[in-house]
Amino acid sequence: MARYWPGRSLLELYRGEMSWRELRVFLRYLPQDSATSRAVRGASPEEETWTLERQLLASAVDAIREGTYALVRLQGDPKKTKRLRPPEPIERPGVEKRRRTGGVIRFGGRHGSGAAELAKVFGGPAITH
Repeated sequence: MARYWPGRSLLELYRGEMSWRELRVFLRYLPQDSATSRAVRGASPEEETWTLERQLLASAVDAIREGTYALVRLQGDPKKTKRLRPPEPIERPGVEKRRRTGGVIRFGGRHGSGAAELAKVFGGPAITH
């Protein structure tokens, strides 16, 4: 309470210097980063540090890095940029790290989505290697 309402204390409620309505209004409009708001939401310590501003900043940094990567790949010497890999996004709480597939789409497996099945759908010959 002292952080957001300097000079005020819960003792004032018991002394009769603050009304229950005044306390309710104060609690209702606490900022999202206050300890009380975090406790009510049940936020983990990791989530507490990732405010909206930090999320937006991480998104901006990721966009700049991806733009720089694209520019270097498109404008750079193909011999030198061949091994260049796209940047990894900044890790965020609750977001799983994406897996790299190497750009190869694999057909088959136990779900019956093989080349023969696709050939039936599209009416062409099945090419298998």
